[in-house]
Amino acid sequence: MPRYNTAFEIHVHGQVPLRADVKFEHIQDALKPMWKYAGAKSLSDGAGSHYEDEPGIKFDAQDHVLQMCWTVAGDEDFRQILDEVCMNINDIADAGAAIEVTFYDADFDEEEGPQGEESRDDFVMLFVGPNPAAIMQVQRDLLVQDVINMMERHFDGSELGGVVAEVDKLFAKRFDELVSSLEIGKPPRGPGGGHGSGHSGGRKPRHLH
Repeated sequence: MPRYNTAFEIHVHGQVPLRADVKFEHIQDALKPMWKYAGAKSLSDGAGSHYEDEPGIKFDAQDHVLQMCWTVAGDEDFRQILDEVCMNINDIADAGAAIEVTFYDADFDEEEGPQGEESRDDFVMLFVGPNPAAIMQVQRDLLVQDVINMMERHFDGSELGGVVAEVDKLFAKRFDELVSSLEIGKPPRGPGGGHGSGHSGGRKPRHLH
């Protein structure tokens, strides 16, 4: 069913490498919470985005990649399906990947809104992968990229090897703790483990590809 008077436009964006044996029907099952949320009866019916200039949800069968640039009208209850979607994607993923979910306040207008009013925009970064090590690897890579981008404003890139080494130590410690706690089948706990979230701190433009 179409959703009316929704609080948010919710944008899901990411690219996930899939196992070679994964077929369309596996992806349809994995993403069922998303296309059902959109009121569709199948992935084919629900793969189109709310915006025509976005490619939506696509399966690149040649490269075995799931590509998502998909917007749906919805509310806070969309968050309730995210854990299930991530667990489902974990089962078909071939490598770690990040998925961005952005909630755009449907009622907020930067040009016409009251002076000083803040939007309810929010941003969630999800991490998926075939195992905790793959998930931690993509988390580590993104963190290192962010840290280097920030510190290169003040230091030469060649000076940052020690910083990267310290980041690696933190992730190695987290992985060792995960193994020793016998929770290999679960996402890592703590901030940034499995998924992270936070207010966007300024309205992000929609992805246009």
